[in-house]
Amino acid sequence: MNLNAPAFSTFSHDGLSLSYLDEGNPAGDPVLLIHGFASSATVNWVHPGWVKTLGDAGYRVIAMDNRGHGGSDKPTDPDAYRPWVMAADSVALLDHLRIPAAHLFGYSMGARISVFAALNDPDRVRSLVLGGLGIGMTDGVGDWDPIADALLAPSLESVSHDRGRMFRAFADQTKSDKQALAACIRGSRDLVERSDMGKIDVPTLIGVGTKDDIAGSPQ
Repeated sequence: MNLNAPAFSTFSHDGLSLSYLDEGNPAGDPVLLIHGFASSATVNWVHPGWVKTLGDAGYRVIAMDNRGHGGSDKPTDPDAYRPWVMAADSVALLDHLRIPAAHLFGYSMGARISVFAALNDPDRVRSLVLGGLGIGMTDGVGDWDPIADALLAPSLESVSHDRGRMFRAFADQTKSDKQALAACIRGSRDLVERSDMGKIDVPTLIGVGTKDDIAGSPQ
C-alpha cells in the first residue's frame, strides 16, 4: 500500500465504469472523499495529502473519480450530472464495497453531492464535512454558463471571461474531457432548499476559505 500513489479500481453503476481508490486501514472508520468540479480524486485528495493523512490516522479512505472526471466514464448529457444522480454513484460505491455507512467529505461540487447523498440516503451517512461551498449550496454561486462556453471554446486564448479562463486553463492542464465537463457544469447546479438543509441530522462541518469568492459564507 502506497498512500502517496494509491492504486485505482473500477466498478459499474448506471451503465458507467467509475474509478475509485480504497486505501488506509481496512478495519478503520470509512471516509468517502468526493472531489470538486473539473478535478479528480488524485488532484483533490491524493496530491494534497488527504489520503495519506487520513490513512495514517487509522481511517479507511475511499475516493472516487466522479462521472465525467479522472478515470471514470464521461457522458455528455447534462442530465447525467444532476447532483442526485452523482450522489447515487457515491452510494453505489458504498454498496460495491459492502460498507453500510461512511463519513462523507466533499469539496465544492463534491460538497453538493454529499448533501444530496445525506438527504436521499440518510442511513448511509455518518457525518459530513463540506469544503469550499457555504451559502452557495442554497443560494447559488453565480452564472456558470460562461464556464461551459469557455470549456467548449476553440482555445484558451479565445476566452475573455475571467472565471471561464481559470477553469479552461485548469481543464487544459489536467487534460480533461472538456465536452463532458461542460455537460457537468450545466447539469450539476441544482440548489438545496434551506428547509432541506435543516433535515440533515448528522454531525456536519462546513469550511470555506477566507479568499474563496465562489463558495459563499459558511454561516
